[in-house]
Amino acid sequence: MDAGKGDDVKDEHPLVQLARETIAAYVCERRVLPPPEDPSEEMGERRGVFVSLHREGELRGCIGTIEPVRGNVAEEIIANAISAATRDPRFAPLTEGELENLEISVDVLTEPEEVPSADHLDPKEYGVIVECDRRRGL
Repeated sequence: MDAGKGDDVKDEHPLVQLARETIAAYVCERRVLPPPEDPSEEMGERRGVFVSLHREGELRGCIGTIEPVRGNVAEEIIANAISAATRDPRFAPLTEGELENLEISVDVLTEPEEVPSADHLDPKEYGVIVECDRRRGL
């Protein structure tokens, strides 16, 4: 789910809206939003979630969980949106002035599946989890 800018905000997917509202509340007020009281079926599932932030076509933050670590997708979005905006070690924390024209995407992951060989991988269609010892990356 991707989000554009400006007037498009009203038409955003609910998962992107939650990420945007979360980031604004945290960056402007240092307030963590509570998860929705009655989450949609999609928000109520337990899945890994990545939140990616872009400004002017450039990556500005990206944090996610390969597998769920919280109660549901809504809670994953809230935690990962705050982290993408303020704790991505590659970038300084997002400022209030950067909220305008912030492009946000939320990716909800499906259960990982093993593949018999690298020939079965299509990185254009699927993400690839790479593991070595106790480290993992997507």
